[in-house]
Amino acid sequence: MGNWLISAWERIEKAFLVNGRYAAYLNGFKTTLIISLFAVLLGVAVGLILAIIKYTANHVEKNIILTLLNWIANIYIGIIRGTPVYVQLLIIYFIIFAKMDTSPIVAAVLCFGINSSAYVAEIIRAGIEAVDVGQMEAGRSLGLGWGQTMISIIMPQAIKNILPALGNEFIVLIKETAIVGTIAVRDVTKAAQNVGAITYDLLPPLLITAAMYLVVVIILTKLLSIFERRLAQSDRR
Repeated sequence: MGNWLISAWERIEKAFLVNGRYAAYLNGFKTTLIISLFAVLLGVAVGLILAIIKYTANHVEKNIILTLLNWIANIYIGIIRGTPVYVQLLIIYFIIFAKMDTSPIVAAVLCFGINSSAYVAEIIRAGIEAVDVGQMEAGRSLGLGWGQTMISIIMPQAIKNILPALGNEFIVLIKETAIVGTIAVRDVTKAAQNVGAITYDLLPPLLITAAMYLVVVIILTKLLSIFERRLAQSDRR
């Protein structure tokens, strides 16, 4: 048992400490977080637009333009949610950006932002639908327009309801970005593969990478839990 532990430690040391290899993991994880952060911002922006289109189409008098936008939004969400993000990444980088001098990081942000937007759209739409319909009626009775009521009354309540779900989407997004090494992005998973190729021992680098993801996910999950409790406390006041 003692010899096995010594051997395991030597393998981990070789994969993480020798020749300053820890820097590759840290730089890779920084890239992972950057892609995740900008992707979730893009996803929220696009998802918000899609959610408002879908909600509006179901709650106001329909017209040709609104019907067309709702049709496009439904097709967009259906396609994005119905196809693997890995395939989307390959299409965006190797086909859409094939003849463009585009950074693979930019392609990755666009891919995961687009993918996330389809899920965020449904999260936001559900949050808006969860707000009592009387809130809209109350705003209109005060003389506010439909848009003003949506911005000033409905959306603040909806955002409060969906923030935990958006936090979970960010956590999922961080883990999904592990495939970006396919398009030559030097994320933490790609760094682990490179170290494994140098040391001829892939298991320790992958375990180190898994531990880094696990630590970040645990921290974010804990922060999300604390945030949810504070929201619940404010609701009881």
